[in-house]
Amino acid sequence: MKELPKVELHLHLEGAAPPAFVRGMAAEKKEDISGIFDARGAYSYKDFWHFLKVYETATSVLRSPEDYRRLTLAVLEESAASGVVYSECFLSPDFCGGRDVAAWRDYLAAIRDAADQAERTLGITLRGIVTCIRHFGPDKARETALCAAETAGDWLVGFGIAGDEKTAEPKDFVWAFDCAREAGLRITAHAGEWRGPQGIRDTLAALAPERLGHGVRAIEDLALVDELAERGTVLEVCPGSNVALGLYPSFRAHPIAELDRRGVKVTVSTDDPPFFHTTMAREYEALHRAFDWDEGQFDKIAKASLDAAFCDADTKARIAKLLER
Repeated sequence: MKELPKVELHLHLEGAAPPAFVRGMAAEKKEDISGIFDARGAYSYKDFWHFLKVYETATSVLRSPEDYRRLTLAVLEESAASGVVYSECFLSPDFCGGRDVAAWRDYLAAIRDAADQAERTLGITLRGIVTCIRHFGPDKARETALCAAETAGDWLVGFGIAGDEKTAEPKDFVWAFDCAREAGLRITAHAGEWRGPQGIRDTLAALAPERLGHGVRAIEDLALVDELAERGTVLEVCPGSNVALGLYPSFRAHPIAELDRRGVKVTVSTDDPPFFHTTMAREYEALHRAFDWDEGQFDKIAKASLDAAFCDADTKARIAKLLER
């Protein structure tokens, strides 16, 4: 599974930080964040909402563009080792410069520099999606959208929303999404993880995303499943994340295979891999064991993921050649 070329569309940059990397950054800054790790040195949390607090504590030791340059290299090394040839990651100006456009530009330049280095040395291509944080509120989302609009282009290709899905309503963020869309950014949105089918319907109606982060709870409403299939809405499915956070008891109980069987476009990603003890290769291995998916199915998943990617046509053509190998 490690050797199969993979495309990942749902990866939070800070959430992909290896625990050892975060501990090292904390030591450099003489910060004690030992409470977010267990006895084995892995991230420790009780549930999704505690996970969000641990995530933000881990992120708090990343304070400069150089920190993010190093983080990006560390994350891309892990992804490349798992066979990922193209990745889109979520970036938050909330964490990178406090939503100040000038500071955000410096952080983005450092992340891009690391991405360019990784592409030269590791053969992995990265693109960015700016993500507002739902539980930080609509006003801060507007500031995040302005940062995104000011830096949209060939590398920064999308805009989305993440965070506590039970906080605020999709309609509260329409201004931010309209701003990003007018700047040429393509749209994704987390939905259908901690809220059920109605949360997905509300997100589709208010924000009109091309892709949904997770979206798996659509399976609870088969009419919605049919609608997603007809619309061609792509689901950024993260099975290991859903299992680790208790949304489903096992991979075998996960609805990804049923959604695929019913014609919904599904992709596979890791979300926040070290938090959930996963990699892209492990996701593939677990899906193979649960559903007997073979190389042909994973090839279909990779090509569907590339088709749904927000990058330009030339980049897609180059990555498509890697998938054919």
